[in-house]
Amino acid sequence: MAYQEGYQIVAGVDEAGRGPLAGPVVAAACVFTRDLVLEGVDDSKKLTPKEREEIYQTLVTHPEIDFAIGIVEHTQIDIINILQASLEAMAIAVKNLAIEPDFLLIDGNQYPPIEIASKAVVKGDSLSQSIAAASILAKHTRDQMMLQFHLEWPQYGFDKHKGYATRSHLQAIQDHGPCPIHRKSFEPIKSIFA
Repeated sequence: MAYQEGYQIVAGVDEAGRGPLAGPVVAAACVFTRDLVLEGVDDSKKLTPKEREEIYQTLVTHPEIDFAIGIVEHTQIDIINILQASLEAMAIAVKNLAIEPDFLLIDGNQYPPIEIASKAVVKGDSLSQSIAAASILAKHTRDQMMLQFHLEWPQYGFDKHKGYATRSHLQAIQDHGPCPIHRKSFEPIKSIFA
C-alpha cells in the first residue's frame, strides 16, 4: 500500500512487554528491501521460542534488512505510563535505524511521537511482514533481557514467564516482595508500595 503511494523506505514497528509486571518495554523497527520476502516471518506470538530464535538470527544477519531496537525501562514506565512508554520505545527504535524511513507501519491503533508519515494497523503483526519481523525482534530481545534478570533474581522465575502475571509469578511476589525491576505502577505491586 505505502509503495503504491510512492513511499520508498517503509519500516514496520512493533513492541513487546506492555503487559508484564516486571522489566522494560522493548520496541523494534524493521525495514525490508522492497521485494524481499522471508519464509516463516509471522506474528511473534504464533511462533515457538525456537522458531523465533531462528528467524531472529536471520533478520539480524540479513544484508537487505535494517532494524533497530528501542527500550524504555520499568522506572520510566512508572513515570509516564505503559502506553506512553510503548510509543516512546517505538520512536527510539525508528530513530535508531541506519536508514531513515519515509513511511511507518505501526502495529496497533496508536502513533509514536515521531514526524514521519504513518499508518497504524490493528493486528498488523499478522498482516505486514515488516511489522511481524519487528514483533519477533522486540520479543526475542526482551526475552533475552528477562533471562539475564532471572540470573540476578532467580526466585521470581523470569526465565519461565518473562515477567507476566502468572500464578507462580504472583506467588513469588507474595513470598519475596517486589524486586528492583518490578513496575511499581502495576497491580499488585502498586498496592504493596501504597
